[in-house]
Amino acid sequence: MTLFVMARGQQKVQSQAKAAEKQAKMKKQQGHSANEQKKAAQKALIHVCTVCKAQMPDPKTYKQHFENKHPKNDMPEELKAVS
Repeated sequence: MTLFVMARGQQKVQSQAKAAEKQAKMKKQQGHSANEQKKAAQKALIHVCTVCKAQMPDPKTYKQHFENKHPKNDMPEELKAVS
């Protein structure tokens, strides 16, 4: 009988450790939620097109966007110096 109790005790310890590990993993995954990723991506989009309000991460991309999407419009002064 004692052997059975010891075996169950070991299973209980293993089960608790496994549950704690699983819970820690879930908590870690919550830290990288889609909402937080969207917020971080949004912070990177700092240039806004004056015509269509599209957002871009850097002036070079903004200039390419403007040349391709709005060729008939006058290019903003801030983009004329960008190479």
